[in-house]
Amino acid sequence: MGNLQLTARFLIHEGKEEEFKSMAMQCMNIVREKEKDTTLQYDRYFNEGNNECVVRETYADSNTILTHKGNIEEYLGKFLEISDFYPEIYGSPSEELMNAVGGMNPKLYSFYQGL
Repeated sequence: MGNLQLTARFLIHEGKEEEFKSMAMQCMNIVREKEKDTTLQYDRYFNEGNNECVVRETYADSNTILTHKGNIEEYLGKFLEISDFYPEIYGSPSEELMNAVGGMNPKLYSFYQGL
């Protein structure tokens, strides 16, 4: 399994739901414009109360994640101001990627088996 998958969970602070959704749309536009050939999956899901967002992401490798992080860096900081963030990485990320996201305390899951 060469791809890397990410799950980004955001618990949105009360009253910040619309601001969060607006920034989420701006990030989606960036991905569509700059990463359409490298980002394999970038899907957002909201719970019924719209106060929790889960982003499911799939990338070919660590470098494409680093590029994505650079593309949305401005918004990531803003998301962290209005939500609590819980990232998960699935696969074998490079040391460079782990150094770049280490401060976010991602949970890392190594591939075991699948189809």
